[in-house]
Amino acid sequence: MSTVLRNIGMLVTQDDDLGTLTDAALVLDGGRVAWVGPTAAAPDADTAVDASGRAVIPGFVDSHNHLVFAGDRSAEFAARMAGTPYAAGGIRTTVAATRAAGDDALRARLASLVGQAHRQGSTTLEIKSGYGLSVADEARSLRLAREVTPETTFLGAHVVAPGADPAEYLALVTGDMLSACAPHARWIDVFCEEGAFDGDASRAVLSAGVAAGLVPRVHANQLGPGPGVQLAVEFGAASADHCTFLTPADVDALASSGTVATLLPGVEFSTRSPYPDARRLLDAGVTVAVATDCNPGSCFTSSIPFCVALAVREMHLTPSEALWAVTRGGAAALRRDDVGRLAPGARADVVLLDAPDPVYLAYRPGVPLIAAVWKDGRPITI
Repeated sequence: MSTVLRNIGMLVTQDDDLGTLTDAALVLDGGRVAWVGPTAAAPDADTAVDASGRAVIPGFVDSHNHLVFAGDRSAEFAARMAGTPYAAGGIRTTVAATRAAGDDALRARLASLVGQAHRQGSTTLEIKSGYGLSVADEARSLRLAREVTPETTFLGAHVVAPGADPAEYLALVTGDMLSACAPHARWIDVFCEEGAFDGDASRAVLSAGVAAGLVPRVHANQLGPGPGVQLAVEFGAASADHCTFLTPADVDALASSGTVATLLPGVEFSTRSPYPDARRLLDAGVTVAVATDCNPGSCFTSSIPFCVALAVREMHLTPSEALWAVTRGGAAALRRDDVGRLAPGARADVVLLDAPDPVYLAYRPGVPLIAAVWKDGRPITI
């Protein structure tokens, strides 16, 4: 069925040709945006929605998530808030719980988290493996993720599996594990960081992934300076994610490449770490995305509106820059041009805000402003 949204106070299309419209209307048909223009000229549709002067924006594109897992790490969070520094080793706690969980339990947790994200306006989600760290459990994680999104990422190189020899585990990730996981994944990722995988090991992971037909992404420069960003650019990665500790050479490399810098401010909030210098990246001409990094350890939030508020307050993005980063920026990080914008032919992924202007996402942090969501032209229950 087709749907027309009329009397939109501010329609943010994020499209190069249309930009922002006032007193606007939007028609959704066949899972796509069919028409955009003034309310007075809007065609009829099977269903009509009166926006009553409220703002309409594209569905959020959350391009970095770890949603297939079991267990709980709230005690780890409490310890961090008491002064224990964050380290990558906590991932192994989730690995043990995930391996012990059955498919139904993992599927139920995944469905709950995806539902939460949808109700908060996120209509496109990337989901990584990385909490199985065995051939069977990594392949299982990706099969489950593929049930809810086409944007699946093989992250067997999250950390070295508990009890494994690093060299033997690297051979497993780039061999049998990759072979089992590649059919269920679009992307290959590696946590290039002290305590996880160094530059040489990360290069081996990315090389093997590319040879298997996967497109690179990199967890880069989160805990300190390192080779992650440079490797991401070298391999033509779609995104370098975190980008907290960057050298001038890293910024220059990103600016001269097609690699998106995906910033994850919820992680810095949850780990009491320094925020990335987003202003420096934008001023250099780097394409910037903002995502949640929803995971049970370093950032257990699925709320893009919360991350928008953090991006504005703590990383000094303007409200319009932050909105672009979670729509068009996220789409760029996934190499998609059919999401993150509202123009004829784009996917009918739409968010109606209970506010006259999307600046309210940062202006009223913590307030539930998502009034309605359509994914592929179908309403999602809020």
